[in-house]
Amino acid sequence: MSRTFAIGDIHGAYRALQQMIERIQPTVNDRLIFLGDYVDGWSESAETIAYLMELDRRYTCVFLRGNHDAWCESWLGGEPPLDLWLQHGGRATVASYEKLSAEARKEHLAFFHRMRQFYVDEHNRLYIHAGFASMHGPQFERYQYNYMWDRTLWEMALALDPRLKPNDARYPKRLRLYDEIFIGHTPTINYGEFDPMHAGNVWNVDTGAGFNGKLTALDLRTKAFIQSDTVQYLYPGEKGRNT
Repeated sequence: MSRTFAIGDIHGAYRALQQMIERIQPTVNDRLIFLGDYVDGWSESAETIAYLMELDRRYTCVFLRGNHDAWCESWLGGEPPLDLWLQHGGRATVASYEKLSAEARKEHLAFFHRMRQFYVDEHNRLYIHAGFASMHGPQFERYQYNYMWDRTLWEMALALDPRLKPNDARYPKRLRLYDEIFIGHTPTINYGEFDPMHAGNVWNVDTGAGFNGKLTALDLRTKAFIQSDTVQYLYPGEKGRNT
């Protein structure tokens, strides 16, 4: 039976990504949906992107664009690095790219260009890095940075009365548009949780790999999840985004 996994924010943790993929043991029939923020944090952002490109050649993959990916994409495209980006993990990403040739950087930039803002599958499940504000769905979003930054969708789900069902008129319209929604962007460790969190019909799969958490892949059929080891133990002597 084929499987679909939603995979949370990686933040340059190439070793954690390798470890998690080994634990998943994907087959050519499986689908891997990456929720964004592949770079910025640990020291192997360039290696992470190269490995994702390799996975894309071997398996069915979907890559969403996170806010950190947009910053890196802009820099690889020739724009000056934003101070905000450098302060939030970008320095480690710049350092990781120093060993790549100009041609390799172009290949990575093309990969960034192919990333999606959001994805809806055949089961009406939405995958998006952060959220959206339009009451009619992300395809009607006027401000595309909401795809990578919006936290109100997750905050709305957290505030839901758990007794409400999607067919209830009081259930938020944004959430009712999809059977399930899978996001990253807001680490569950902010709430003291090191596993994926579930609120309403929203699943948050960012389990803090950029900080002191783990990298997570959530099996969408069973809702079982596979994790790496705690990432900071895989990078002794580094701080990641723990600053």
